[in-house]
Amino acid sequence: MVVAVGGDGTLNEVVNGFFHNGAPIPTTTRLAMLPLGTGGDFRRTLRIPLDYKSAIEVITSGTPRRLDAGCVTFQANDGSTAMRHFINIADAGMGGEVVHRANTGSKMLGGAATFMLASALSLLQWKNKPMTVVVDGNSHQLMAQQVIIANGQYFGGGMRMAPSASPTDGVFDVVIWGDVGKLETAMQAGNIRKGTHLDQHNPKLQLLYGKRIAVSSTEVVRIDLDGEQPGTLPALFEMQEGAIEFLAPV
Repeated sequence: MVVAVGGDGTLNEVVNGFFHNGAPIPTTTRLAMLPLGTGGDFRRTLRIPLDYKSAIEVITSGTPRRLDAGCVTFQANDGSTAMRHFINIADAGMGGEVVHRANTGSKMLGGAATFMLASALSLLQWKNKPMTVVVDGNSHQLMAQQVIIANGQYFGGGMRMAPSASPTDGVFDVVIWGDVGKLETAMQAGNIRKGTHLDQHNPKLQLLYGKRIAVSSTEVVRIDLDGEQPGTLPALFEMQEGAIEFLAPV
C-alpha cells in the first residue's frame, strides 16, 4: 500500500508514480490517501473523511476499488512535449489561471478561501479564448472560458463542477464553459458549489462525455491537472480505465 498524505497536488504526484511511459505499472500495490493540504477535492467524490482518525480507518479497513485515471500529453512550460496523469479533474482555460495564482501565492487562508480569492482575481483579468475541443472525434470550435475534463466531481476547494462524474464509469464528463461573461460567472458561483449549474439549461454551458479529448487554441492557454499547473495547450486527454486500485470507504 502507498498512502498519499496531503492534498490533491500530493495525490497527483503519487498517482504519477503508478505509471511509466504512459501506461499503468503492473502491480498489486493499492493507493490510499490521508487528506491534508490546500484543496482536498478528490476525497469529496469518494467521501473520504477529513477527520484523520476516520481517514485512517478507511486506509486500514476500506474497500478496494478500481479507479480510472487520465493520461495527458501537453506542452510543458519550457515548450517541450510532456506527459502526466491525473485522477480527479483537468482543466484548460481560466481554471489553469486560478491554479497558477493559488500555487504561486500564499495559502495561509486555507483551501477554500485560497481558491475563492484566486478565482475572483483571475476572473477579473480573464479574457475568453478561441478553443477547438474534439470529443471522441466530434469537433467543437468556440470562444471558451474553460474546458473541464472530469474524472471526479469537485475542484477548486469544494466547487462541484461535474456533479455526475464518476471515477469508475470509464468515461470523462466534459464540461464546456463557452463565451460566459464575468458577471454571469460570478452569479453562478453558488450554483457551482451546489452542483446545480448544469440544471439551468444555459446554452453557454455544455456537458459532453468522452474517452479521448483534444483541446487546442491559437492563444496561450494554461492547463490544470489535479490542482497542478504543468503547462499549456495543445493537450490530449485520454481515459485509462481501472488503472489504479484505491482504498475507499465501505
